[in-house]
Amino acid sequence: MNERVKGKKVLITGASSGIGEYLAIHVAREGGIPILAARSDKKLNLIAEKIEEAFAVTCPWYKADLSNDAEWKDTIDRICYDHGSIDGLINNAGIAVFANVSDSNWQDIDRMLSVNVKSLFRTTHQLLPHLLQNGEGHIVNIASQAGKIATPKSAVYSATKHAVLGFTNALRMEVEPLGVYVTSVNLGPVRTNFFQQADPSGKYEKSVDKIMLDPNQVARTVVEHLFTKQREINLPSWMDSGSKVYSLAPAAMEKLMQKQFNKK
Repeated sequence: MNERVKGKKVLITGASSGIGEYLAIHVAREGGIPILAARSDKKLNLIAEKIEEAFAVTCPWYKADLSNDAEWKDTIDRICYDHGSIDGLINNAGIAVFANVSDSNWQDIDRMLSVNVKSLFRTTHQLLPHLLQNGEGHIVNIASQAGKIATPKSAVYSATKHAVLGFTNALRMEVEPLGVYVTSVNLGPVRTNFFQQADPSGKYEKSVDKIMLDPNQVARTVVEHLFTKQREINLPSWMDSGSKVYSLAPAAMEKLMQKQFNKK
């Protein structure tokens, strides 16, 4: 059991499946109290029951559509009222719809901005005073390697993750001197149901199948670093190396990697 996590209340958004579900499991395994938020009450209830039975910890959950700002604001208020101050926040909720900008549906664009950016800003802004008052805490923002390297058909998704990285990096400098850690998690493709909406054709998922990350391992790595001073978690490491080269020579990389960038 991780003594840093034991007894800590950690809010996890997008917790009804994939990385979010595994994050909840690993927080509970380390003796923490995962507080779950997502749209599916049936999935949340099932996960909470399994966690409570397996690890003998409470696992509260809240149904909320994070794309609805007013609804999500009220839900955060209710979470704070029910549990007092929160010790940790993992902003995990995120969606994507891969398409050329010219072919994109505005509703899809708006929803990506609402879930990936606005709800993350909302949650952080609303909970930050509690963390600062306590003089400690940890905010983990699940970003993406797409926030470092944009590719065709992911203009909006990449833009949302660029926003998350910019927000995270500035926030870290503001609050770490006050005792609150801030970490970005930059991931390559992960084997979850994320791609069912991002790419219903399945072509992109098939093309990256061999390099997909295991969501259980991703969650384990994130929880291992909870309540530690960790600037970034980059997975896989070779993809992070590629993003560093891209930042130095973007035009050359775009030309060299054109075939790979157009796999979507």
